[in-house]
This record gives sequence, C-alpha cells and structure tokens, in this order.
Amino acid sequence: MTRRRVVITGMGLLSPIGNGLEAVLAALRAGRSGVRAMPSWADWKDLHTRVGATVEGLDEKAIPRESRRSMGRVAMLAASAAEQALAHARVDREMLRSGRAGLSIGQTVGSPAATELFFNVLRSEGVRSLKSTTFLQLMSHSAAANLALMFKVTGRVFAPSAACASSSQAIGQGFEAIRDGYQDLMLCGGAEELHVSTAATFDILGGTSRAFNESPSCTPRPFERRRDGLVVGEGGAVLVLEEREAALRRNATIHAEVLGYSTLCDAEHMSAPAREGMARTMATCLESAGLRASDVDYVNAHATGTLLGDSVEAQATLDVMGGAIPVSSTKGFTGHTLAACGAIEAIFSVLMMREGFIAPTLNLEEVDPACQGLRHVLELESRPVRTVLSNNFAFGGVNTSLLLGLPS
Repeated sequence: MTRRRVVITGMGLLSPIGNGLEAVLAALRAGRSGVRAMPSWADWKDLHTRVGATVEGLDEKAIPRESRRSMGRVAMLAASAAEQALAHARVDREMLRSGRAGLSIGQTVGSPAATELFFNVLRSEGVRSLKSTTFLQLMSHSAAANLALMFKVTGRVFAPSAACASSSQAIGQGFEAIRDGYQDLMLCGGAEELHVSTAATFDILGGTSRAFNESPSCTPRPFERRRDGLVVGEGGAVLVLEEREAALRRNATIHAEVLGYSTLCDAEHMSAPAREGMARTMATCLESAGLRASDVDYVNAHATGTLLGDSVEAQATLDVMGGAIPVSSTKGFTGHTLAACGAIEAIFSVLMMREGFIAPTLNLEEVDPACQGLRHVLELESRPVRTVLSNNFAFGGVNTSLLLGLPS
C-alpha cells in the first residue's frame, strides 16, 4: 500500500494564553502566563490548590443555537476552535459532507458542569425536571458527536478519551486515516472544560500545585527544583489535516507536515509514569518517520510540573534524544489542559517552526538534579526549527508522540 503524505492546512484554538493564532503567538513570544487565581475554590472543603488556567472570551452565541443546545462548554470550546481551523484552511464546507472527510476530537469526560447540574436536578427535583439534551452534553464523546452534526461530517468519526493523550491520539488517528487512504481530510483535536472536580481529582492524589496560590503566574514549574504539582486548565484546539496532493490541488497553504506518530502503553501502573514506555514511544515515532534523534530540532515536552512525572520524562527523553536537542514544556504558559493539551501543543510547535523561535519553560529557574542532562530552554531562543517531537503521556500508561515538520 502506498502511504500518502499528510499535511496541516488549518489551525484554531482557544487557550489560557489567548484565542486565535496571533494572540497565542504574541503570548509565547512575551512569556505571558495564563494561570490565574481561583478564589471561588476556597469554598470547597479540603481543596488545597487555588490556581487554574481558564479560557476567557468564548463567544457561545457565535455557535448556531440549534447546535449549541446539545453542547456543554467542552463541546463549545471544540466547536469554536474548529470554526477557526476551517476558516484558516479555507475548506469548502461541502467537502465535509462528501464522505471523504472525517473528524477525531478527544475529551477526558463529558461537560463536568452539565454532569453536576444533572445530578443536582435529579436529586432535588426528580427525573421529570431533567432536560432531554443534558445527557448529550455530559456523554464522553459529546464534542465529536456535536461537531459531526454541526458540520454534517459523514466520514469517519473518532472520539479518543485518554486524558492527557486524547487530542494527540486524535491527531494520530487522523494522520493514519489519511495516510492509509481512508479519508482525504480530517478535523483533529480536543477540548477540556475546567471545573473544580478536576482540580479535586488531582488534589486528592497530591498532584496539584499549592505553594504558589498567592502568585499564580509562578506555577506550574516544569523540570524545576521547586515544582510542587500541576495546574489544571482548559482549552480547545483543532487542526485540519489533509492529503498533501489534494491540498496542493486546491492551492491550500501548507503550514506543516505530520511526519510520524506513535501511541503505546506502559501496562505498568494507573498513575505512575514508566521511563521505558515513554522512551519506547518516542523511539517508535522516530522510526515511523524514518528519522534519527539528531534530525529533530526541538522537543516539546509533556512535563506538567509534578515531582515524579517530570523526572521520569526527563530521563526517558535523555535516553532517546540525548542531551543536545532543545527541550521545553509549554505547560508553564497554559497549565495542564488535559484532553486539549496535545492539540494545543502541536499548534504551538507549528507556530514556533513557522516563526523560527523556541518558547522557554516558564518558571524554570533552577533545574532539578533529577531532570538534568537535557538542553533545557530557559529563555526565548530565535533559531530555525524544522522538525519537532511533541510528547504527551497519560494516566494508564497511555503514551503518545507526534513528529511534525515544516513543509518540503
């Protein structure tokens, strides 16, 4: 079977550091954090973290009312990002109905706010008071299903739900569907909705940042000696992937190419990372593209600011990539946007390639001895970047790596 080349022709996102490509690009250049104080979280007993990374300025009414009725915030974030990406790619909407276009949109869970409302109404008022659309907002494939209906997509529809790896798996699924000839175009990405329940989930595991509640922009601190945990965030990001020759025929602007992809499981522990599994995923991603570590110009790390996760990832990255390639984690800017992070970070990587710079790991002042050996980026570097390895590692040992390159 002839494997077709897959390119990125459109990107859209809403993130804690801005909505749209230009706003995000400016924030990356300026080193501007999107982490904010969350004073309302003080109302929840025994919740220690008080910082989060929120999306500001989501225009819900820009989404058609008939589509919006069955969407929670998570699906609306995905829908808004998809509209941006389609406009950026200048895609004929009829193409989406052709059967040769599909989508893959990941999310961790359904809308937490809709879930909370569902059970509150059920408990206090009974079944007859529930809205018929509520389940459509809280189901775990809500974003994918709603976008398929909104855009009348009749091709393949995937809805990966693997927490931190969801949207990178979504991009990988779209890449494989086009590469192997099953689709010509795929909308790929993911979304996450910030809710106190997410903060509580990580808080009870001892994984959230709490030492910097009074100085939100000073956390998270990936790879840093004083890191004390992750900051939960939200966002939505969607990329338009196309078969290269089809994109050229319609004179689309090609922003980058998906060169390789791997997703593999540790099968060792539900929440603890495994060095060998991470390393194996990076290595097989390079193999899938026929490239060596020395061909990579930059590694966009998953690193979230947790004590164990960052050190294990640093060691695995060193095992495969060596210590000469620049490495940074952009979660210092956005916090951990969970199901959205893979797509957000893929877009960040494309922007950095396109503009010729590498954003630093924010708040990395003193590298932890357990994370040393890598070439950590401590301040913005202006330099050519042609190939990026972007990594995401999730609970359950679900690991993903994407290899992106400038168009050739």
